[in-house]
Amino acid sequence: MTTNMLPDREARLREIARGAAVRAFGLPERPSGLWFHGDIRDNFYYASHLFAAAADPDSDLPFDRGEAKAAAVRVLGEVLALQNADPAAELYGHWPLGLGPSPREARPNPLPAELMAGLMAYFAARYDAALPEALRAAFREALAHAYRSRFYDKPLRAFNHHEAKYTALKLIFGRRFADASLLADGRRSLKRTLAHVRERGMAEYGALPWFWHWVQAFTCALELAGDGGGREDEEERADLRGLLDWLWNERALYYLKGAWAAPHFRALAHDLPKDGNVLFDYAQFGDFPLPADLPRLEYAGLLFYEAPEEARRTALDRRKPAEVRKRIASEGGGEETALHAYTYMTARFAAGGVLERREEFDNEQHRWDVTLPLLASGSVNKAYFFHPGRGYAEGDPRHRSGHEQVLFHKNVVMALYDIPETEDGRIVGVLPKGEWIAAGNALHALVNDVYLTVYLMQPFALREEPDRMTVVCPGRRHGVVVEAMSAEDADCMGIDGLEALIAGRKQRPPVFGDGEALRIDYVTRQGQPLRLRWDDAYGTPASEPANSGGGAWR
Repeated sequence: MTTNMLPDREARLREIARGAAVRAFGLPERPSGLWFHGDIRDNFYYASHLFAAAADPDSDLPFDRGEAKAAAVRVLGEVLALQNADPAAELYGHWPLGLGPSPREARPNPLPAELMAGLMAYFAARYDAALPEALRAAFREALAHAYRSRFYDKPLRAFNHHEAKYTALKLIFGRRFADASLLADGRRSLKRTLAHVRERGMAEYGALPWFWHWVQAFTCALELAGDGGGREDEEERADLRGLLDWLWNERALYYLKGAWAAPHFRALAHDLPKDGNVLFDYAQFGDFPLPADLPRLEYAGLLFYEAPEEARRTALDRRKPAEVRKRIASEGGGEETALHAYTYMTARFAAGGVLERREEFDNEQHRWDVTLPLLASGSVNKAYFFHPGRGYAEGDPRHRSGHEQVLFHKNVVMALYDIPETEDGRIVGVLPKGEWIAAGNALHALVNDVYLTVYLMQPFALREEPDRMTVVCPGRRHGVVVEAMSAEDADCMGIDGLEALIAGRKQRPPVFGDGEALRIDYVTRQGQPLRLRWDDAYGTPASEPANSGGGAWR
């Protein structure tokens, strides 16, 4: 097991496990013996955390440990019993995903085993001595079915989150079942995966459910790796540590007090417009309060790999602003399909996104935003605009269209929209709660210690909601400028409040051009002139240095 955790990190892990345990113990047990009939994994995650908290003598629990263990054992047993144990079945070794009204009749799905099997192996190994014999035997049988199903025995092609978990399972099952050939294949896949991300990065940039699946899978593999001292064992552990270090260094680049700044390959409803998948960050960095709501528990209270010191410094010390430029290759794609992502990171906010539009998974590419740290008020922590595209639903501000051009320069984002007659004729904006003041076609606010200014080409309607401000701009041609500035920087410029901020910009608003070609001309508060034209070719970073903030892509 990992032994280099500092006491405060141990306390944070215990806090996550305790919070999950308290919730789990208060859940009504259904006639099926489960708590949840949605995603089967929630039953497994919460039962695991409940058992772990009850088995931890240092965990302060408001209920009887024996009752808690018994409840966890019952739910874990029901989860294991839902596995398809028929070797002749097409989805042998798999579990259902959505359980529906009758879990015993739910159809198997390939996804749960892909993620849960490695976690089950880890849980069974970690708590072997504490588990009742019947449950130990059930884990052994379930893992044997999963191993014999060979669902994970696939070649590397896309280097995506599925293949990351397959690679980890090859290592875990190869060792657990003394399958030398499978273990060797897993080690080869591990080396290729490590080389790939070091050279090409992750095609699934900022995909928060999937990124954490990488972290889970390879942390499990490291915890269960051999330590016999042989050369191959040592190389395997070194490669696993190398991959986990790479993942945490990547995470640190975009980290801002629990938030994941800038572009996402995909984003679930709890990722936008507020960061909610934060438990691994809390365990690792701990520089923000643990939220009361845990929309993605995963295994964050039970798994931990200490990030390298370099990653911790990057994530936690933002005294010097940094510009992060990334060239992102597509799955199996060449350089001609690469995306270019730019993020300006400061101690108070981040701004940026991805220059190119790509039709990502479920049309969930989140292209740009200004990100604030998680806000104690419960407000959303991201500011952005978009044109609703395929998959959009009212009240769920994701799923943008491709009718957008963007420019990023440090603390400024500019965007243009030219919407066809056949599509929704409006753009939608999401802003964090604060004292927003409208002045003409502009909005200004001080949110915590960050000033935000939004300029719009068209008239708009501003609507306050419980956790956000929503902006709706009717029309088919739009321009948007969003500029962020810390109160500290504003004070150095002689701006001592919101009224002074507004007064100082009345003389230099952006110029929106609505002629044959849409355009925005703007001079930033620092005096940098920027221009964005709809017909500019922004597919390459050389087209206009200001579009990417200048500098080299890596």
